[in-house]
Amino acid sequence: MSKTLTVVAMVFVLLAAGLTGYAQEKPADAVADVPALHAFHEVIFKIWHEAWPKKDVAMLRQLLPDVEKGIAEVASAKLPGILREKKAAWDEGVKKLQAAGSEYKAAAAAKDDSKLLAAAETMHSQFEGLMRVTRPVLNELEEFHSVLYMLYHHYLSPYDVQKIRASSTELKQKMAGLNAAKLPERLKQKEPQFQAARKKLSDSVDALEAIVGSNAEQKIKAAVNDLHTNYQALEKVFE
Repeated sequence: MSKTLTVVAMVFVLLAAGLTGYAQEKPADAVADVPALHAFHEVIFKIWHEAWPKKDVAMLRQLLPDVEKGIAEVASAKLPGILREKKAAWDEGVKKLQAAGSEYKAAAAAKDDSKLLAAAETMHSQFEGLMRVTRPVLNELEEFHSVLYMLYHHYLSPYDVQKIRASSTELKQKMAGLNAAKLPERLKQKEPQFQAARKKLSDSVDALEAIVGSNAEQKIKAAVNDLHTNYQALEKVFE
């Protein structure tokens, strides 16, 4: 291969890689993540895995400023758009975390070791509750949702048929992964409801695929709305 052709080939590869990365990039509101919650985990880890097992109340008191700072940052954090439907659960969880933090502070000030240890345990529990709000039950479900979110909240209005069609193809791929996913043991009792709701969602993905190639805008919009409704029904199985 000549030097010129080699350079051209390298440029093509770099451009292709750049375009691929651009296509996969999602706006911040399409990522189910609350950075303040992850930052607070560093404090919770010290409390739960270092101080609490050793009943090191001195360390628990030393961590109070970090606890107050972390809870304040979590309370002021804004949920990304993809988690908008979990806002009520998030707000309730934040209130419980704040209450646990107040108990922690009061026990630390009163030098009540038993209450401080109990408050640390409660705070850890409330933190885990917030993590469950943001953490998907199945990774495959979250991968599906990230595509659906862009379709439903960004491409449907204003109507962008090309991106809707591309999303339909991607949803078909994500649905294949979701259909193969298995529930963790702790959720096995929900298997019948999960199977039924997943089947309805899969059927709605197929229905969108069947109509999306047409110019029937209203039917395409209706198919997307049905798909979104069936996704919400699947999520409710785990509430």
